[in-house]
Amino acid sequence: MSKHETPSLSRRERQIMDIIYAQGSTSAAEVREALPDAPSDSAVRTLLRLLEEKGHVKHAQVGRKYVYSPVVTAKKASHSALRNLLQTFFQDSVEQTLASLLDMKSSDLSDTELERLSALISQARKQGKKS
Repeated sequence: MSKHETPSLSRRERQIMDIIYAQGSTSAAEVREALPDAPSDSAVRTLLRLLEEKGHVKHAQVGRKYVYSPVVTAKKASHSALRNLLQTFFQDSVEQTLASLLDMKSSDLSDTELERLSALISQARKQGKKS
């Protein structure tokens, strides 16, 4: 597996990772409390162990409980997920991805958001000319 690939996550594993990213670090009991239609304690612990084996979380023992935290930052994880999305659905095209996002959300974007997007595009143009 290359450094840009990550093992795929099940729906439940993704839910757990979302909880861990939101809380920064958390125990199995706290994960279980935050899960919709939570499985048993042992199932949550098994999923956390699998996430640790896949390299997504690490644990530290605090008193009698394990506290889990993400191995990579949310920003790095989001970049990896976006990279996979671009490759899988948009033939690695940022233009196609943005066009699809704008098509989906254009009526929801405020003038301020549109101005910010325009500024980001201008900045990318300037950086592209420097390279």
